[in-house]
Amino acid sequence: MPRQARLDVPGALHHIMVRGINKSAIFKDDGDRSRFLDRLGENVVETQSSVYAWALMETHIHLLVRSGRPGISTLMRKLLTWYAQYYNRRHRRTGHLFENRYKSILCDEETYLLALVRYIHLNPIRAKVVKTMNELDDYPWSGHRMIIGKDENPWMDRAHVLGQFARTNRKAIREYRRFVQEGQGVGRNPMLTGGGLIRSQGGWSQVLALRRKGEKEQSDERILGSGDFVDRVLQEAEERLLRQMKLKRRGGGIEDIIQEECRKRKVSEEEVRKGSRRSRVSEARAAIAYRSKEELGISGAEIARYLGVNTSSINRTLARLDDSIEK
Repeated sequence: MPRQARLDVPGALHHIMVRGINKSAIFKDDGDRSRFLDRLGENVVETQSSVYAWALMETHIHLLVRSGRPGISTLMRKLLTWYAQYYNRRHRRTGHLFENRYKSILCDEETYLLALVRYIHLNPIRAKVVKTMNELDDYPWSGHRMIIGKDENPWMDRAHVLGQFARTNRKAIREYRRFVQEGQGVGRNPMLTGGGLIRSQGGWSQVLALRRKGEKEQSDERILGSGDFVDRVLQEAEERLLRQMKLKRRGGGIEDIIQEECRKRKVSEEEVRKGSRRSRVSEARAAIAYRSKEELGISGAEIARYLGVNTSSINRTLARLDDSIEK
């Protein structure tokens, strides 16, 4: 059976796994790791993506990324092509470095964000590269050290992760670290490395329970989320393709709306996408959301992905605007 095309939805949360070909090493020393991270940072900024978690292991890589406007494929193509060429040149080798395709699972952020951050950052402990949380705090090749403030990394969005725990930085770090520590004894969790019905339901027992009740739920190996989430993503992907075909014929789209509203209110696109609460930025974001819904028929979830905010906040904004218009 041919492999399905990736779901490359701009603004979506992706758990990306990259492995060396035939389980071979993709990093020989810290110099390789440093160059990989430098290039990752450049590509993240260039594609306006956000990184919430990462871990560089000897034979594989984990990344948790919200894709930017060009999509996840552009980011990964730039990164992996460059690194493979660099690695082969430096180590005087030829041939493929990575498996043919990296794995990219589109995830329901509201359900899986924190679980994935913890799972990815505990990789060095599960692999026995480090043994304790204190050692993980000082380990330089995962994003955990950056989130707790022991190192700086301008392209990693630690604020978004810490914001899930508390408003003050100190308390958020303390609660985040406790959360990670509580996951130490869990071990490897296959539920967080792929999509499909079994993973989304939490295991075979839940799937069998559904079958006994005669219930069906939508699933897709490329998506980690409930049946409703899978339905929404697939529908958005199909609608997006249809809109792209129409927009190619007449020109225009959500990016044009974003540019117009930012220009009108004299704010930057970066402020809009990074969640700034400045009144003028909030007004621009609300206008973009409303116009995208009314003019393009885009759902709140897709608008949220473009703007880098939660779906619930966009839906509240749209509901508030609808109420004001009705009054």
